[in-house]
Amino acid sequence: MSKRDIPWSHPLKVTLRAGMDRTFASVYDALDYLENEWPKKRGDRYDRAVLACRQGLNGQAPAELAREAFIAACLETGLPAVTAAPPPYRRSGYLSWARV
Repeated sequence: MSKRDIPWSHPLKVTLRAGMDRTFASVYDALDYLENEWPKKRGDRYDRAVLACRQGLNGQAPAELAREAFIAACLETGLPAVTAAPPPYRRSGYLSWARV
């Protein structure tokens, strides 16, 4: 994770073309995938997702807006995306599933 990275409230699981699942937990994860590993098919939603992720990393847009734009880009290109379970939160030296 980059120092400038902004985590999402809930990770996102995407099924890639090879049938493997990949979990994206932050704005930087999504932008890195969009810019370096995205399938050839690109469209308006792809362009909006790249812009939203860049704006999110620069503090010009909320992280959740980037997440929603990334989901739309995934759907546009035929990559199924679902919300993954949130990661456990570390609190007082033990793992807790509840946010306090």
